Amino acid sequence: MDDKRQRARVQGAWAGPAKSASRPASRTVLPAAVPQRWASEVVNPDRRFVYEEPAEVTRRVPEPRVIEKDGTHDISSSPSGVSRLRLFPRFIDPKEANWMFEQLQHEIPWSQKTNVGLDGPYQEPRLTCWFGEVPYTYSRSTMQPNPHWHPLLTMLKDRIEEVTGHSFNSLLCNLYRHDKDSIDWHSDDEPDLGKNPVIASLSFGETRMFQMRKKPPPEEHGDYTYAERVHVPLDHGSLLLMEGATQEDWQHRVPKEYHDRRPRINLTFRTMFPGGKP
Repeated sequence: MDDKRQRARVQGAWAGPAKSASRPASRTVLPAAVPQRWASEVVNPDRRFVYEEPAEVTRRVPEPRVIEKDGTHDISSSPSGVSRLRLFPRFIDPKEANWMFEQLQHEIPWSQKTNVGLDGPYQEPRLTCWFGEVPYTYSRSTMQPNPHWHPLLTMLKDRIEEVTGHSFNSLLCNLYRHDKDSIDWHSDDEPDLGKNPVIASLSFGETRMFQMRKKPPPEEHGDYTYAERVHVPLDHGSLLLMEGATQEDWQHRVPKEYHDRRPRINLTFRTMFPGGKP
């Protein structure tokens, strides 16, 4: 009997002390890797980190600046210089412009020039004629010298020179026959025009929109999406001068349209320097 009591006492010792009904409050132990400044956030579960989306910067395509009033308009300034437009909306009286348009349309020897693009030869979507003592090359195609100016063109050149103070020795004439005739984005920056050429553009006939876009900075990699733009409606008898760094910093075009347009004649007077002399 004594042996049985002894064995019971030993087994009871192995069982350990009886569990208490009340357990002491547990204490949160921080991992050694948690910095002390985060301790309050770990201990207090009510303080939680809330992620907020960063404010999105929306880059908008700028609305084109429309120029319709007469006068001088500086459209940009850069290390190249100031790009300037001078607009004379009624340079030629409308009645006078009417007979000039008819005479030019029927007496200028218009032809369709063939250019050379990346995909091969193509015909320009308009008619042209060149006047000047020297040839004119653009779009990998050359227009031969033509010193035989029409008398009306000589008279118009003299009038423009008198009003603007610039002199010109060459002229590219353009005939836009309908709404599908156009000229694509380009700059008049051929070497023979020299640095910062002045181009005088005289229009007759149907009003067409003259569109300009500023050349993007190098970091835009030729993307014109967010380029500054200028629109100038060129009316019957209007004169537009492009001066300063306009050809270096900007491109221009006359786009196709999607409704009927009557013919338009555009005379672009310029000064040529053979060999690119400034």
